[in-house]
Amino acid sequence: MRQLKRVSAAIGAYAAHPDPRAAIANTVALVIVSNQPFYPLYLYWAVSPAIAPSYVTFLSTPFFAAVPAAMRCSPLFGRSLLLLAGIGNTLLCRVAFGTGSGVEAFLYPCLMLALMLFRRSERLFALGFVALAFIAYLLPAALLGTPLHLYEAGEYAALQRLNFLSAASLTALIGWLVAARLDTISRSDETTEASGA
Repeated sequence: MRQLKRVSAAIGAYAAHPDPRAAIANTVALVIVSNQPFYPLYLYWAVSPAIAPSYVTFLSTPFFAAVPAAMRCSPLFGRSLLLLAGIGNTLLCRVAFGTGSGVEAFLYPCLMLALMLFRRSERLFALGFVALAFIAYLLPAALLGTPLHLYEAGEYAALQRLNFLSAASLTALIGWLVAARLDTISRSDETTEASGA
């Protein structure tokens, strides 16, 4: 129990940041890291024993895990890294599972993060990541190639449900985290604008 508390405290310290937007991004990144190992299990239980395509999600794990470290170097870089990892992982999963998988639903939390993590003075970054998410969605299926595994129609329906529920849960978490820090985000913006004036 004591060891578990130490690990929890270490993770909390790693995610902590004085900038509320950076702290939100860090929390989201580490929640994704903690959930990625379970995605193949969810796939096995809810969709099919053919879980090999889900292993590609682990390619993005080091990038999500590095977000808090990157945030210490530069909050702008850390927030950008989170979005690049999220959009890149979604695109990679589109290639692995195919367009019928509904994995594109993970672009919704990416869009939400793009619009909420950047200040007014950083709106070009926000718009750039929004555009990148739309490009990832609009890429033609023919350009992505053949999926790593072709599932049955019923399995694709189950995969769509799984991906929708996962993406919706992540979007709800982001909304909850932002709502809980609205006051500190507003004060942070006022401080930043005052110091830049």
